[in-house]
Amino acid sequence: MLYYLFQYLDSILKIPGAGVFQYITFRSGMALIVSLLLSIIYGKRVIKFLYKMQIGETVRDLGLEGQKEKAGTPTMGGVIIIAATLIPVLLFARLDNVYVLLLILTTIWMGAIGFLDDYIKVFKKDKDGLKGRFKVVGQVSLGVIVGAVLYFSPSVTVREVPTDHLLVDTPISRYDVKSTATTIPFFKDNEFDYTMLISWAGEGASDYAWLVFIPIVIFIITAVSNGANLTDGIDGLAAGTSTISTFVLGIFAFVSGNVVFSNYLNIMYIPNSGEMTVFISAFMGALIGFLWYNTYPAQVFMGDTGSLTIGGIIAVMAIAVRKELLIPVLCGIFLVENLSVVMQVTYFKYTKKRYGEGRRIFLMAPLHHHFQKKGYHESKIVTRFWIIAILLGVFCLVSLKLR
Repeated sequence: MLYYLFQYLDSILKIPGAGVFQYITFRSGMALIVSLLLSIIYGKRVIKFLYKMQIGETVRDLGLEGQKEKAGTPTMGGVIIIAATLIPVLLFARLDNVYVLLLILTTIWMGAIGFLDDYIKVFKKDKDGLKGRFKVVGQVSLGVIVGAVLYFSPSVTVREVPTDHLLVDTPISRYDVKSTATTIPFFKDNEFDYTMLISWAGEGASDYAWLVFIPIVIFIITAVSNGANLTDGIDGLAAGTSTISTFVLGIFAFVSGNVVFSNYLNIMYIPNSGEMTVFISAFMGALIGFLWYNTYPAQVFMGDTGSLTIGGIIAVMAIAVRKELLIPVLCGIFLVENLSVVMQVTYFKYTKKRYGEGRRIFLMAPLHHHFQKKGYHESKIVTRFWIIAILLGVFCLVSLKLR
């Protein structure tokens, strides 16, 4: 909203300094500061309210050190992240940008699913929360909407920019194309078109590329949101690793939305994607502010309200900047947490069927609980996972030039 106000002040009233709001870097910086302050200052009030309402975590006895002390800690703290993200976005972002609108929708949609899950756990005293099939239906529905918008919306294009575009008079807009291409990291010719997956259908295959693209979007949103949910098991782990992934995606969004940087780095130029930087900055500030209260010993848990929202947002951001194939590296912590559960359950069922007794690969899954069982303090586990996430993030940034 402030963007449009200052645009009016600059273009109509010619007030000096009002034009600064036209710069994405300025608005991103302001969004980060405001979201950080909101989550820290008002986060404390939210925690007090959750205490007053007795919205506390019910902890199952898993035999983990320090687990019983967590009982009664306020949960549903994800509302802090959601509010501290959306308020600065509404203030500083361009609300006519298709990418910003998709991210706002994702935040509200996934936040609602997570909130309903937490509500059932806390107020209905049902430890299982929202049934898994209803979660999946919600995630799939969001995937269909996001995939359809990114595929069919005329506002979503890429530009085939000639290398000498700065030396010719031809408007850049001439090179706007509708594309289902994405980026394959670490390859020289690093663009892959999803249409190729159905090339066997003949010349008209490109008309049905959405049959491939939308299911891929659904899978990514579902997988990443569930991965974030599984990672949220010890203080500060999900919020910290998500902050690192979000920072990397912010850089991708900024350079992909800038014709000069994208041309220099020889990456896909995606018009209007730079505006996502404002949302990403607000989201990152909200996560950092939430960590103020979520690091060990946690004063509040994000609950599914936060974890499902975080995963959904990261997935949509990665898809929007055509870096979804980097997710296994960028969200490597989410991936190994997911895989540890899948491996544990699969191996247990297999050995029980074959030997009559279920066996385990890990002492406990997800993976962070395995290290807790080995005697590591959760602060050490979280810090080391953060370090690994930083290394993975740097590796993803290196992919911009390493091919």
